Parts: sequence; C-alpha cells; structure tokens
Amino acid sequence: MRKLLGLLVVAATCWACHKHYTPKPKAYLALEFPEHHYKRMNLDCPYSFDMNTIARLQPSLEHRDCMFDIVYPKMKGTIYITYEPVHDNLEKLLKDAQKMPLKHTIKADAISGDEYVNPKHHTYGMMYSLSGDAASQAQFYLTDSTSHFITGSLYFRLEPNYDSIYPAGEYLRADMKRIMESLTWKE
Repeated sequence: MRKLLGLLVVAATCWACHKHYTPKPKAYLALEFPEHHYKRMNLDCPYSFDMNTIARLQPSLEHRDCMFDIVYPKMKGTIYITYEPVHDNLEKLLKDAQKMPLKHTIKADAISGDEYVNPKHHTYGMMYSLSGDAASQAQFYLTDSTSHFITGSLYFRLEPNYDSIYPAGEYLRADMKRIMESLTWKE
C-alpha cells in the first residue's frame, strides 16, 4: 500500500511538472509621441515662431507683455517664453540667461551648451541641455544684439527623474530647437 501511495505521489508530481512556464519578459516603457507638426504663431509681439500643434499657448502667469507658456498637457511639460526689449542692458540680459542653467548644477549631472547663429533671421544665442535630475531639462536664449532678447526654459510638473522624463525631454527639446530656428523679429 505504501508503495502504491508513493508511486501515485511520484506520478502526480511528474504529471504536474509537465506544464510549461515561460519567464515574464522585461518591461520597457512604450512611450510614443506624435510626429512634430508646427504652425506659425503670429503674435501681437515683436517676434513670431513655429509651435507644435499638440501644445497650447497661454499668457504667462506673470502677465507681462509677450511672455507665454507653451503647455504640453499630456506630457506635463511647459516651455516658458520670456521677452525683454534691449535698452543698453544686453550685457546684463546675457549674464542672467547664462547663469540660469548653472542654478541647476546641484541636481544636474551635466550641462552642455550649443551656440546658435542665424544671420538670415538676425538671431544669435545658446541652447543648453541639462542631464540628470535637474528641475529644467533645457534652456535657450536668443537676441538680435540690438533690440530684442528672448529666453525659453523647459520644466515638467512632476518630480524630476531623468530616466523617466528623458523621452519627453528629448521630444520637447526638438520643439525648442524649432522655436529657435523659426524665430523671426518683427520690425
């Protein structure tokens, strides 16, 4: 009887082990963003630029002329656009714009800057990319060196986690680059 019971236990164990299990695959973020489509923003300001059609343009919370927030609701990101006329203050505006990315050195792993020059549109400036858990992922400034000065800063409305926001940051950096390349001054 013991032998029969032992054989049944062994047989049941072997039969139960024939079920095939596959390991669970590693999970990867499946983030897909729409293609970039742009429209011209002809504002009642001394400049105009191209903006992504998935974004919403709204007046800045500071309620100052020609300052706007370009809001990406689904990505929880905003590009803050500020404008200042140049009145013998270009040096101060440049220093302030160049200091802005440095305020993020506490959390940023690296900050890189790319010079931007477009003689056709009379736009000259810098684009900064920040990596790491910094509050801002990208910033830029543009000027014509005589009359106009504009800055842009990218922020997300969530706790900075570079690995998580990197794809959205890259997408919005491309939009910032398009703003810089398409920006023209009105005379």
